[in-house]
Amino acid sequence: MMGLPKHVFSGQRIGAMVLRYLYLLRGSWPRIVEQAYWPTVQMVIWGLVTRFFVTNSSWVAEAAGVLIAAVLLWDVLFRAQLGVSVIFMEELFARHLGHLFASPLRPYELALSLVLISVVRTCIGVGTAALLAIPLYHYSIFEMGLPLLAFFTNLLIFGWAIGFGICALLLRYGLGVESLAWASIFAIAPVSGIYYPIAALPEWLQPVAWILPTSYVFEGMRAVLFDRHFDTGMFLWAVALNVIYLIAGAAVFLRAFEHARERGLLLQAGE
Repeated sequence: MMGLPKHVFSGQRIGAMVLRYLYLLRGSWPRIVEQAYWPTVQMVIWGLVTRFFVTNSSWVAEAAGVLIAAVLLWDVLFRAQLGVSVIFMEELFARHLGHLFASPLRPYELALSLVLISVVRTCIGVGTAALLAIPLYHYSIFEMGLPLLAFFTNLLIFGWAIGFGICALLLRYGLGVESLAWASIFAIAPVSGIYYPIAALPEWLQPVAWILPTSYVFEGMRAVLFDRHFDTGMFLWAVALNVIYLIAGAAVFLRAFEHARERGLLLQAGE
């Protein structure tokens, strides 16, 4: 044994560590799904964008800044959802939930706090990008006027609904599902019509798109940019769906919280 070269033992240690990481990967279905998830979503989104632009090459030229507006509005949804779920995850990482609810704090008060800080974080993040777009690209999303407020509000609310659903999963399954905070938003991106009309989707996928508030928001955005017309019908559909999703998300979160408290999981949530 004394005569064996050092790299033999080094190789064994490396092999042991690789096996350790493989076992961790095998024992977590979210980690396994995540490996294929991101490349697949990117491929689907940009495949649809490419296919649409091939047959509509003059589309972008008809409304300056349409893609910038789409990116900024999409980020409203993304930041709103993260403002709820990531802040909640930070409490789990720090193992603060048990301490917080040893105080008179109520679950709905925590939920409202998450919503309010989500608004602040979203305004800082998206507001900065929107202001930088003015000198960099000579485009101001604020030129949309009041319709922008309608789009912004609807995307905020839908982001909160998704965020509450993720928080419920975190309470139920622990931090092993934390990747869903990012994955959930991009799961609906291909069918939200961010960069292309819903009509560009395969026919079988269009009914799925129309059950999401995001589809109505982005179709409404294009109506404002291309036709200078605010589609009230699209706005009302988005509002109605958001009411349903927000009530469902909040109810699932509060129920998961009660379940966690009954089983004594709040003190173990960070483990």
